[in-house]
Parts: sequence; C-alpha cells; structure tokens
Amino acid sequence: MNKIHLSKLKSLIFKVMIKFKTLRAFVFPGIIIALSVFMAGAQPSAKNDDPLMKIYRATAPRINDLVHTKLDVRFDYKKRYLYGKEWVILKPHFYPTDTVRLDAKGMDLNNISLVRDGKYMPLKFKYDDSLSVAIQLDRVYHNNETYTIYISYTSKPDQLKAKGSAAINAAKGLYFINPDSTEKGKPVQIWTQGETESNSAWFPTIDKPEQKTTEEISMTVPAKYVSLSNGRLASQKLNGDGTRTDTWKMELPHSPYLFMMAVGNFKIYHDHWRNKEVDYYLEPAYAPYAKEIFGLTPEMITFYSKTLGVDYPWNKYSQVVVRDYVSGSMENTTATLHGSQVQETHRELIDANYDFARQSIAHELFHMWFGDLVTCESWSNLTLNESFADFSEMLWAEHKYGKDEGDAHGYQALQGYLFTPGASTKNLVRFYYDDKEDMFDAVSYNKGGRILNMLRNYLGEAAFFKGLNIYLKTNAFKAADAQQLRLVLEEASGLDLTWFFNQWYYGAGHPVLNISYKWDETAKKETVYVQQNQDGQIFKLPIAVDVYAGGKKERHKVWISDKADTLTFDVASKPDLVNVDGDKILLCTKTDKKTVSEFAFQYFNAPLYLDRLEAIDTAAVHQADKDAQKVMIGALKDKYYGLRIKAINSLKMDIPAIHDATLPVLTSLAQTDENTLVRAAAITVLGKLKIAANMEMFKQALNSQSYAVQGAALNAINSLDPKQALGLAEGFEKDNLKALTQAIIAVYVQNGSDEHWPFVLKKFNETQFKFPLVRNVANMTATVKSPEYAQQGIAKLKDWAIINIQFGTAPFVDGLLTDIKSKRIKLNDYVSVKAVDDAIKQIDAAK
Repeated sequence: MNKIHLSKLKSLIFKVMIKFKTLRAFVFPGIIIALSVFMAGAQPSAKNDDPLMKIYRATAPRINDLVHTKLDVRFDYKKRYLYGKEWVILKPHFYPTDTVRLDAKGMDLNNISLVRDGKYMPLKFKYDDSLSVAIQLDRVYHNNETYTIYISYTSKPDQLKAKGSAAINAAKGLYFINPDSTEKGKPVQIWTQGETESNSAWFPTIDKPEQKTTEEISMTVPAKYVSLSNGRLASQKLNGDGTRTDTWKMELPHSPYLFMMAVGNFKIYHDHWRNKEVDYYLEPAYAPYAKEIFGLTPEMITFYSKTLGVDYPWNKYSQVVVRDYVSGSMENTTATLHGSQVQETHRELIDANYDFARQSIAHELFHMWFGDLVTCESWSNLTLNESFADFSEMLWAEHKYGKDEGDAHGYQALQGYLFTPGASTKNLVRFYYDDKEDMFDAVSYNKGGRILNMLRNYLGEAAFFKGLNIYLKTNAFKAADAQQLRLVLEEASGLDLTWFFNQWYYGAGHPVLNISYKWDETAKKETVYVQQNQDGQIFKLPIAVDVYAGGKKERHKVWISDKADTLTFDVASKPDLVNVDGDKILLCTKTDKKTVSEFAFQYFNAPLYLDRLEAIDTAAVHQADKDAQKVMIGALKDKYYGLRIKAINSLKMDIPAIHDATLPVLTSLAQTDENTLVRAAAITVLGKLKIAANMEMFKQALNSQSYAVQGAALNAINSLDPKQALGLAEGFEKDNLKALTQAIIAVYVQNGSDEHWPFVLKKFNETQFKFPLVRNVANMTATVKSPEYAQQGIAKLKDWAIINIQFGTAPFVDGLLTDIKSKRIKLNDYVSVKAVDDAIKQIDAAK
C-alpha cells in the first residue's frame, strides 16, 4: 500500500509523510515539518512498560488452509448492507482437525453448512464477539482431503467499530460512498479495502497474509454501473430488474486481504502490455486525461519485469480511482485502487513532475511482485511488502527521470523517517508491537526502502537483482519472511549478510555520525575521524571515501565498525575535498565538519544530488561568504529543477551581493525556466521584493497554463497592488486548483469581504488535501462579519481536526480556534464564541 509510504502519501496528511511522503518540502515549504509533528500523534513511541509490547506476535498457526473462495454478493444501498453467499473450500494444513475458525467481523451469520454431493448439511458454530466463528465439522479431516463450507450472511460495515492505522484511517472493509445520492456532485460508489485484516468484514475467511486462495466473485449491481474485481471478467448477465450480475474469476492464488470490489460510474480507458489488458477506471470528468495520468503504466511493467527477471505474473492490470478512500492506494491483486488525488486535469499535470500520483502508480505496481506474488507471512515481516514498494519508487525515478530524481526521492523518504518521532526505536522486522496496524509506519516504508538501496549498493546491481529474482521464483504464490530474503541474497552474491540483517532488519536506529578532518603537510597524510554518537548499537558500515586532490579523484573503499574510527590516506597534496560516503548511500544523520570552501568545491565537482544539496544547505547559512555566494548563484542554474527551487527559496535577498547577482537570474528563471515550479518559486521571491517594474511580468505570468505559476503571480501582484489582485482573483474563480486556489483565498483573506466567503468554503469542501488552506480559512473565519459564516468555518475546522485526529491535528486546530474566539469576542459575536468552545470540546473528546 502506498505507502510515506514517505505514502504509498493518499489527500489526507499521511499523503505527505508515509504513503504520500514524497511531496517535496521545497515545493510546499514548512509542510513536511508541520506534518512530521502531526505524525507524532499517529505513531507514538511505545512505552517499555506497555504490556502489549511484551507479547510476541507470532505468525498465525496454519490449522486449515484456504483453497478456493466463491462469493455471490448483492448490495443494499439504503441500509449499506451486503447480502452474501459463500462457498469456501479448505483443507487441513498438516494435522487432522474437525474444526475450522473463520474471521467474520460484525456480520449476521444466517446459515453455515457443509456441502457434499450437492447437499447442504447444517453445522454447529459459535460466533465469538462477532469477530470470528468457530465451526464444528462433521468429522475429522486430514491434509489430503478438502471440504466445502457454505455460509449465508449479511455484512453491516457501517455498524462495525474497527481500528485503523497511520496508513489506513478506517478498517471496516466495505465502503458505501454517497449511496443515497444526497451529496451533490459526489458519485455513488462501492469499494473495498482489505489490508490488514478488514476483508473479513465483508466475507468470512482466514484473514491472514500467509493464506493463499483462488477466487470467484459474482456481484449483482445496478446495471448502469461498472464493476471491477480481481482476475478476469468471466461473464455478465442482465437480470431484467435493472441489475446485472458480473462474475470475476481469479485463477491464481493470492491472500484474502488482496480481494477487492469496486462499483460505480467509471469510464474505462483500455491500454495493454503485450497481450494483457491494462485498464484505467476513472470518473467520467477525468476520462479525457486517463492516458496522461496512467499512460506510463505499460512502460513501468516492462521496466520492472526486465529488472526483476520475472514477467508481470498476473492476467491483467487495472487501476481504479475512488472517492473518500481511506488511504493512498492499495495493491489489490490485478486491480489497484487509488484515492481521488491521482485524478488530475491536464493543467494540474503540467506542475506534476514526479509527484505523489506518479510515485503511487509505481509503488502499487511493484507490489504485484512484492506483496501479491510473494507475500509477507506475517505483519511483523511487512518490510517484504512495503519496503520493496517504497524502494521501487526510487528505481522508477532513476530509470525514467534520471539519477538526480531518484536520489532526491530517496532523500525526501529518508527525511520522512528521520522526522518521525519514535521511529529510531523500532526494528524493521518487529515481533513485538501493540497492534498490527502499527507496522504501517515510516520504518516499514521509508527506512526499509533506504535499507534496500544500501543492500543494492553493497552487493552491486547484478547480485542484488539476481537475489530478488531467486526470491520471487522460489516463493511465488507463497508467503515468506525476511530470513528467506537474506538467504537468496547470500545465494546470489556468495557473501554472508547476517551482520547486515542483524543490524538493519532486526535492530533499531541509525548511525549519527560526526566527521572531522586533519591534514598533515609534512607527512602528506589526510586523516578522517568518524565517530558514531547514536544511542544503542554501533553500526558496521561499508562506505566509499573520495579524495579530491591535484585535479583528480581517488576512491577508497573502507569499513566503519567502531564507535570511533580513524581513516588515514596518503595524498600528494592537501586535498580540496574529502567526501565521506561518496555514493551518498548511508541511512544516517551526520555532522560533517567541512569548511564552506570545501562544500563549494563539492558543489562544483562531486556529481550527486546529495553532494550538491549539502553544499547548498551550507552555503545558504553563510551567504555573506564569497564561496557560499558562488554556490547560491551557481545552484540557480543547477541541472535538477528541485535544487534550483531549493536555491531560490534559500536566497537572502537582503544581502547586497546576493541581491545584485541573483536578481537578473531570478527574472530570467521566472520567465523562461522549463519547469513551472521553478518559475513559480522565482516569481514568489521577486514578488516579495515589491519592485513595481515587475508588475507587467507578473501579469504576463497570469496567462500561464500552470496553476503554480498563476498562483505565484497573483500573490506577487497582491504584494504590489492588493486592490488589483482582488479583481484578478475574482476573475479566476471559474478555473482554479491547487496553488491558484490557495492564492485566491489568501487574497480574499487579506482584502476580501463576506461576499467572498462562499467561494472559500466551497473550495475547502472540494479540496481533499486541505492542510495548505486551513490557516487561511481560520483567518477568514475570524474576521467575517456574518456570524453564520463564522460558524460555518468553525464547524469545518472542527470536522477536519476530528477526521485527521490520529495525525495530531487537535493542538494545531485548537490554537486556531482559540485565536478565532478572541477575535469573535471583539466583534461581539458570542454565538460563534460558544461554537468555538463546543468545537474544542468535541475535538478534545475525539482524541
């Protein structure tokens, strides 16, 4: 599931931090850190005295094995029920047994019978706490025998109380979206979400990832709608009553949590990979953009198939986009489900680059191998699913967009892990945890993806991917644990990897390095001191050290293995730069005591994204220094757009040398850079300078097709002429999204009146990822004259805080509401003051 994550994120706040972790901090300054604080609420570190943390979370015992699952379901849209019939074939795993236990959450179980020779024999059963049912079979069965159980049941998902996770914010399995059509503009849909063990809320099963079963689902749906499920569409039958029954068959085994259904008014775009169907299901309004949104999928399938040496293993690949999804995306076998954030128009896609949606598409596709073909045998081993999918985002970025994009993606994922409170205390493979949902965090996603990248670097491309090939072929249609991954990588490489897995998979934390240098002119020796300052284990680190001297680079491969290591190199002349971790591969934090001039040399001579980023970060702090100025000026023309944005956003324009040297460059970037986000960043900086002569340039930028450029230009105009900006903002009300919407609202908050509130409220309601709008909505709520409008804003802020309560939104919104209260008091609006008090109480009660 995608999942930071840095996430597949999927949109809600988690979009940024785990499944949606890859939204760039330099595109939306401050959001990553703010959301990191929110994530502290989602992923609190477990206390050592928590008794739940002392329980060993064993792989579920396999008493019975699923063989085949046949379902016949229909839906009651009014009651939000599913009426189901199930025929499930099972067999004892090894030991003889006369009982079977199935997970069945919150159901009415009407009939449970044994099916033999076409006859149905009622069986005795005990339904424990409406969570699982223990069924007494008619006799003892052995593992060379199968038996078939029939179950008639009613699923009531909206009445089920189930805990979600940081990655999946609800767990009722089956979701009815706008079933009574009361929400204007929202489609009527049904969809499912099975991970971790929620599919047993809509059909009885052994809901464990180690189980594998073939599948057949017959769905009776309104004939006007489209259906989707796993596998192939075997038949469609019109029933004469306005309904149609679609039968989907999955003829290769997969885990129960990967079963899926989706029903709605989707338009299907038909694509293909070789002779296999590749289809995209979208809302009709977004159908014209299907190829732009999903069109790289066949190329991704080719790339992953070639890289892994295992062709895409399933009969088809579909992707469907749904409303109100509870996560980012979900890798249901052959039929990935995405949240609506991936639906974007052509104009939105202009600003997309390798954004969350593109990352999510890559992430979920890779799960078809890692997670679906080979599944983690327990949630303790979730790394075998999610770390690989996280890693795949970087792989695709490197292949399609270049190494800088891949490295930038990896760096942002690393920050998602480092900024997550408590993450450094957790093992990647975790046998002790409070709840299985806790496994879906920045360790399983972000950290695990970076660990795989270190393995790839250490073993080399050929050995690493040979090992993955063996892993997939050996464990196809089975479940596996992390030790099996270690063994195949050892088989491929011939190297012992126990040390690596012990420290990275079965240990917690990361190196915290302090690096310092000393040059001995007499002895012609460069000494590097590397100290590990982290609590806990001392890491064994194979790294490259690049020494730049005399116009040449010499690489040294060394091992760091002690709390304090001393490395000595013979060099003919004083080095211009010693670059520790020359491949920039380490999962670590570090204090690197290079001089500003050494970092400047690094920017212009070391090749990698992180080499240049480190230099820009240092130069940004020392912009009065001439070497730092060279870096800042040079970085404005960096080959990678992300670093151009980083440099633009870091400029201190109050320093005369920076101002004079960069102003013409910024003006050029604002008008001609090939990347719209770079143009927008340059316009933003120029707007803050309030140079009247730039007004015409800003007005010209309003003609851009890029919402990012338009939004930046409108903000810039607002800084020069608020009245003119207000009129322009009103002119954009009919066509605005994302950055332009934010800019319009900012103008209305500063210069508008109550007549602009309906637009602000409407956009807040429509926008899925509301965080960038929250503060401005609060500001306008505080100042509108109408108490009715103020109370609408208070209610919306309260609802947003409660919906996202697990992400730590409560303190943030409580603070905004407190400010609103003080301003409404000054306006003598005591009805709204009471509404604030009530809202804070409701938010506090939801914590």
